[in-house]
Formats: sequence, structure tokens, C-alpha cells
Amino acid sequence: MPESSETMTADAAASAPIDPSFRDASLPIDERVERLLGQMTLEEKAGLFFQTMITMGEDGQLAGADATFGLPSTDDYINGLQMTHFNLLGSAPSAELMAEWHNRLQGLAAKTRLGIPVTLSSDPRHSFSDNPGVAMNAGPFSEWPETLGLAAIGDTELVERFGDIARQEYLAVGLRVALHPQIDLATEPRWSRQVNTFGESAELSGALGAAYIRGFQGPEIGPESVSTMTKHFPGGGPQKDGEDPHFAHGREQVYPGDNFEHHLKPFEDAFEAGTSQIMPYYGMPIGTEYEEVGFGFNKSVITGLLRERYKFDGIVCTDWGLITDAEIMGQPFPARAWGVEHLSPRERMVKVLEAGADQFGGEDVPELLIEIVRSGDVSEARIDESARRLLREKFRLGLFDAPLVDVANAVRTVGNEEFRAAGAAAQRAAITVLTNSTSDAGAPTLPLARGIRVYVEGVDAEVAAGYGTVVGTPAEADVAIVRLQAPFTPRENHFENFFHQGSLDFDAETVNHVRALAAVVPTVVDVFLDRPAILTPIVGDVAAIVGNFGASGAALLDVLFGEFTPRGKLPMELPSSMAAVEANRPDVPFDTKDPLFRFGHGLSY
Repeated sequence: MPESSETMTADAAASAPIDPSFRDASLPIDERVERLLGQMTLEEKAGLFFQTMITMGEDGQLAGADATFGLPSTDDYINGLQMTHFNLLGSAPSAELMAEWHNRLQGLAAKTRLGIPVTLSSDPRHSFSDNPGVAMNAGPFSEWPETLGLAAIGDTELVERFGDIARQEYLAVGLRVALHPQIDLATEPRWSRQVNTFGESAELSGALGAAYIRGFQGPEIGPESVSTMTKHFPGGGPQKDGEDPHFAHGREQVYPGDNFEHHLKPFEDAFEAGTSQIMPYYGMPIGTEYEEVGFGFNKSVITGLLRERYKFDGIVCTDWGLITDAEIMGQPFPARAWGVEHLSPRERMVKVLEAGADQFGGEDVPELLIEIVRSGDVSEARIDESARRLLREKFRLGLFDAPLVDVANAVRTVGNEEFRAAGAAAQRAAITVLTNSTSDAGAPTLPLARGIRVYVEGVDAEVAAGYGTVVGTPAEADVAIVRLQAPFTPRENHFENFFHQGSLDFDAETVNHVRALAAVVPTVVDVFLDRPAILTPIVGDVAAIVGNFGASGAALLDVLFGEFTPRGKLPMELPSSMAAVEANRPDVPFDTKDPLFRFGHGLSY
């Protein structure tokens, strides 16, 4: 069997007998890795380095090319590019179809020369998000509050229980890597990504992030684990003006409070919990001791900080799309090569490898890596270093020993009654009561009495009818219940509108409408706090304000009508004005002047 440093050519591999001993589960994993690596061609090794999006075909079939996201067919990925790591894009109609599709995918991989199984990953898919860039809605899975809602509950046992339930559901359909948790600190109130964080506190984020990792991975990575790719090292929260670095105008991370180190604290807890993988963010640090290039290109961060200071020897996968330009939803989407835009794709790839990363997220150009190695720009020994990590993870997860899933078990497990009930209870627990005024008769507005006349906006009238008599106008009602979405500034780019950025002020039309309602009838306002909305213009007019972090209408009404005691506490401040937000130092927590509601605020009854 040839050594990995003497990689055989593809022509020689075609006629060489395969030594199947790497499939012997009785051997130590490191030995299995070496026995497999020694038989791999450069082309097969290169395929390991790329993890990109893949879609399901109709009715659980393997997909053809996808023009919307510029994706090749599944057959091209497996047999043409020899790739074995994919991120499943989009929701599925059922667990059964997901499991059947997964088994077809593994069946295709099994027919390749060495039969290396696929490692399938996923962005979060257990909540109400629907953003093809960062999270999927729950579909057949149990539905929970957003991560920020788990932080509002603040219970490590509940978060670990969530992780364990999500692990079982992922495992049942073949998802083996979670592209989460996201443990960035939400220190810039305008940033679009904070809904997927644990909020503004480093201590809370670290404790809950570690619990999340334990729930997904267990005590150590094994056949029953889902590996966690914790992100975004070394902390993606301090975004200049709150703009997201998916886009060029958000490429800079700034530290006017000299608080870079503070953002590392949650990652220290994640390392202690054993996170298996790490994703650096897109952003480039400005005014620090680190090189001013995107973190995925940043040797001072990946090798110096992550590998050497923290002794992390797991997989490092870049965020998506650092190397090549793309087109998404018909619009050009340049590579997020911040600070190295002037480099060619080939030079960017070399810089990522020299920085110490193992895998290119959102890319599918193994031919470029092959060219780089053959030219001598990167040594084969360097390639083997990362290939070992990537193969070791497949063996640790048991993919070589049991690549297929039990479709019947997927149907029984995903979204079962117990898991859905746990998710629904968490939705209710995360709801945070911010104000609860007292009526002239001396009674608090909440909880509401069953059977009263209710006017609703943003609540399904049929659901509301289970709690009171739904009426058609505010004048007929005893109370109005209005659901709002935290404000954001629409952008011209369709894809960018999935990322809620910009102003946190409600527009005048919304404010005036709420005030007009409140002038007619006591009004309860519920706000989806995917970002910290400025509630100052309405707080003195309405009877009560509650915040949710992903909750069904029934979950909300159970809390408003006293069927469930509210437990939520704000996991971030709610600022009093945009002037305070603009003066906030993006790297410093709890830095808005005179916040309307402070971190940890939440009433009960």
C-alpha cells in the first residue's frame, strides 16, 4: 500500500487493487485513516476539502443542477468533483423523504472507487427562521424558539435537552454536522445575525453554548453524535455600523473599546465542552494586533490564536464563499475575500491553507487545489494534514461502518409528539413580558381573562377564538392584541433582505397605528425581537408589551391568557433611541446609554 506522501495517480489508481482494511472497525481510527489516506489519489484528497450546498430533488430523488444557487447536479458533485461533504439547503416536506434522499446520496458515494461516505451538514432548522444564507425553518422537525429565545430562558439543562432532541432528529435523517451553535456576542444592536446568538452576555453565551454542544455531541464524538461547527471564531459581533460581512459594506469588525479578548470568552467554554469543528467569520479585524484580512485568511487568528494558544486540533472550515465569485438568485455575489480582494482565487486558496484552515465552505473547485499542489505552491504533506482531520471525523461518526439511516426510525423520531411538546413549551417559556400596566380598577392588564372580546392583528383569528370572542373592530373589543416584527431597513439586493440590518426605529405609520389602537382599546403589543427594537415611541401608550423569539400564535396566547407563566428575561438590552445605538461601541456589551430595558429584564405573574 503506498504511503500518503507517494500519492498514486488517477490512472494508476484505476488499475490498482484496493486494500479494504480501512473498513475494519476493530482497528484504531488513526490506523484506519492512514490505510485509507495511503490509497487516495490527489483528486480524491482534494474532494475532501470542499463543503458546499446541496439540494434534494423532487420526492427525495437526487437533484439535478440548481440554477437559483448555481449548484451542479449531485452526480457531478460525487463522481465528477469527488466531493464528500455537503450542506443541505432548504426545508423538506417530510422526514421520510429526507431519509430516503440521504440513503440515495450515500448509495451514490458507495459506488465511487473507495466508497468514501458523505458527511452531511445543516444550518439551524428547528425554529422560525427562513434565511437560505444562515438558517432554515423547521419543516418536519420540532419547532423551538430561536437561539436568542433559548438565551431568554437561560436554562443550561433546557438547552442541553434541546441539543439532544435536535441531535436525535438530525441523526435520524443523516445530518451529521451542525453548522452551529453561533456564540458571537450581540454587542452591536443593528447586526442582523444576533437572532442566532445567545445574546449580549459572554458568561451566558458561554454557558449555554457549552450546553448546546454537549447536547449535540455527547461526552465525545461517536456514532450517535452530531458534530458541532461552532462559529464564528474569534467572535463576529463587533460589526462596523452593524452591517453584516456577507456583503462588502459590512466587511470591517471594529474594536473602539479595545475589547477583542472579551469576545473569545464563549469560545473558551466551547473548547472545554469539546466542540469538534470551528468556523471563522467573514469579517476583517481593524485596529488590532491581528492581520487586517478576513478571519478565514488570517494566520495570526487561525494558527496563532486558535491552533497555538487554544490548542485546537479539530476541523476548521471557512465560512461560505471566500474564494470564487458566484451568482445567487440572479444577482452577482462576489467572494467574501475581505482584505485580499486583489488576490486571485488561486492565491486566496493558498492563503487560507497557510492560515491553517482545513476546508473551504461554499466552494466546489477541487481542480484549483489540485493545480496548487502540483505546481508546488502547497505541499502534499500540508494537504495530508487536513485530510487526516477530515477523514478522522468520518470514522469517529461511524459513517464508514453504518452510512445509511433507518427510514422508519426517521418517521418515528423527527417531529414526534414528545419533541414537539418540548419545543412548544420552550416557545412559551421564552416569551418576555416587558411592561404590564395597571388599569383604572387597579388590576394589571396581563394575564387576560378567558372569554373577553378580542381584536387581533397578526394573530390567526381561529386560534384566538379558542381564548375569547374575536371581533372585527377595536371599538367592539375589550382588548387588542397586535403582533409586530422588529424593524429593519430594506435593501435593494433581494438576498440581502434576508438579513435584517439598519434602523431599529419603527416607521411613523406603524407607531401611529399602534397609538390609534391604544386610544380606542387597551392594546397588548407582541414584538418578534430578532433584533432589539426601539419601543420608546409606544411604551407609554399601550397596556402591555411582550417580546417573543419565535413563538406560534397559540404559544403567545397561552402566556397572555395566563395558561403558562412567563419566564423570559431579555438576553440583550433594548435601546431607548437610535442616537444611543449609533454612539454604542460595537465591541462592548451593555453600552447603549440609558437603555429602555436592560439585560435580564422580564416580568412575571
